[in-house]
Amino acid sequence: MFAADKQAILEKLASMYPHMEPALVYHNPFELLVSTILAAQCTDARVNLVTPALFRDYPDAFAMAKAEPEEIYPYVKSCGFSAKAKNIVLASRKIVSDHAGNVPSDMESLVALPGVGRKTANVVRAFAFQIPAIPVDTHVLRVSNRLGLASALTPEETEKQLMDVIPEKDWCDAHHWILYHGRRVCHSQKPDCANCELKQLCLAANTHMINPKLDARKKKKEAPHDSPAL
Repeated sequence: MFAADKQAILEKLASMYPHMEPALVYHNPFELLVSTILAAQCTDARVNLVTPALFRDYPDAFAMAKAEPEEIYPYVKSCGFSAKAKNIVLASRKIVSDHAGNVPSDMESLVALPGVGRKTANVVRAFAFQIPAIPVDTHVLRVSNRLGLASALTPEETEKQLMDVIPEKDWCDAHHWILYHGRRVCHSQKPDCANCELKQLCLAANTHMINPKLDARKKKKEAPHDSPAL
């Protein structure tokens, strides 16, 4: 039976995707939080197109908290889901009322914000506050399980298993390694196994177990508060 060499996979991923940075453009924790809420089921590139105008007119939680969702929606409607505008406003109000206008860094406070699930909270913790964390989105869920780094059906289970496999100092970087491999090579429906540098190490490639239907079931199990539908 094929067994994935997890250490070799991680070393290869690190060499393939060195010095990766978040694709979202942000300048402070509040901007990253809002951008990550908008990025649920939307491309980072699209989010980066709409946020400059949004943050120009609503630069912080205090300004956003004073707005109504219908005022925010025209800025972000191309990112989908009108509920995102509502969540951004409600989250801003809670940040103002409960945290003096500062985005909190602890998991409990972050997931208490409207529109914020564990994945979004981990993004903010990892890249706004440099707290070791492994955000698990659809790409990380899919790719880590295909490679054999994890064997789980939910983001929470996958996160726990990755934390056991990956040294804590590499958690934030490993998120990007796996994420970018999913975006560039290990696509959901048509993974480019033939040209994948990891094909000799990959559990799914070596056991012919790539199953888009299973991946879809995993996707549906993502945390419900990361977006209106996610």
